[in-house]
Amino acid sequence: MPQAAGLSPVAPPVGGVIFDFGGVLADMRWDVAAQLEAAHGLPRHSLLETLYRTELWREIERGRGELAAWRADAHRLLEARAGGPLPALHDAWLAARQLIRPNLALARRLRPAYRTAILSNADLTLRGRLRELAIDHLFDTVVSSAEEGLAKPEPAIYRLAAERLGLDVTACVFIDDHEDNVRAAEAVGMRGVLYRVDRDPDLAARLAALGVVPGQPPPAASRP
Repeated sequence: MPQAAGLSPVAPPVGGVIFDFGGVLADMRWDVAAQLEAAHGLPRHSLLETLYRTELWREIERGRGELAAWRADAHRLLEARAGGPLPALHDAWLAARQLIRPNLALARRLRPAYRTAILSNADLTLRGRLRELAIDHLFDTVVSSAEEGLAKPEPAIYRLAAERLGLDVTACVFIDDHEDNVRAAEAVGMRGVLYRVDRDPDLAARLAALGVVPGQPPPAASRP
């Protein structure tokens, strides 16, 4: 039957759930960053901006550049903001990060009814870190920006993640803690969930609202 004029097409059932890593599966510990900044008289968000909002990071997250040079440059930028020498504050912030265990348990329960993936803007060490944390087996695929030479919010990387799952983009949900990345996923046809562990930690409820419930497979997952 032809679709009535003015009606939106019915979205296919969700067959795949794609998780960001930092912020969704690992707590970025923004509270620790704020404490470190306050203790050393730094403007708010200085740790984030000097580590991840630079041209060097944009190279690193696409698999180019040297990690040591990027980290050294971030520390130099931070000391410039402080107006003097600082301890290794980025290291202290990174060391404070921890896995979000309820979200990992959720990812575990979703399979095999749903296909799962990690899609992360990350350096080339991501896959090794996932193995060290013993969580790589929870996901059907891992799409790392540094390995692909693409980074969120570029549309191609979302399509690539869906392709690696063997699904159409319209059958995927993407979860991220950064609004621009979620909106970009929605622009290519995915359903998006903006998640912040410090504001709305119940990710299972957010997915259930989209019909994604562990142990309840979708009627049929749409394939390309």
